[in-house]
Amino acid sequence: MPCITAAAAGGANRCAFLDMIAYSEIGPQLLAESDNGYNVLVGSTPAKPLLFTSYATHPDVFNPALDSTAAGRYQLLFRYYAYYEKFLGLTDFSPLSQDKIALQQIKERSALTSIDSGDLDHAIFLCSNIWASLPGNHYAQHINPLTTLQTAYASAGGSVTATA
Repeated sequence: MPCITAAAAGGANRCAFLDMIAYSEIGPQLLAESDNGYNVLVGSTPAKPLLFTSYATHPDVFNPALDSTAAGRYQLLFRYYAYYEKFLGLTDFSPLSQDKIALQQIKERSALTSIDSGDLDHAIFLCSNIWASLPGNHYAQHINPLTTLQTAYASAGGSVTATA
């Protein structure tokens, strides 16, 4: 579960969507072996978890093999942290701050309405250019199947609308 409450996030579907992103980006085993993904560095695997120890700020650890500084439950790049820190008035890279950043990114993709109405597939499509593990992008990284994401979302308590 995300750190942010459903009331603060804007509803249970939004929290389920955050859980689905974490499941997709981090994976269930690494989520269990870390601080629910909040302290995971890019390149981590269950066999070799790469974790950071301070939430004072984004860790800005460069992984040359992946050419990335992604960190946290939602694998935020360091170059975006300063913007969101200022824009959202954050004072750290704590779990709550990470949740707030992810929700802001989802909002910027105009996906909140789709999430709130239960149109999961459309919300995933709208957010696929942010998270490389979501289907619908061309990042040439591991992409999780839509069915896997639907299951993760439902397991986190998200509801979807019936399709005709």
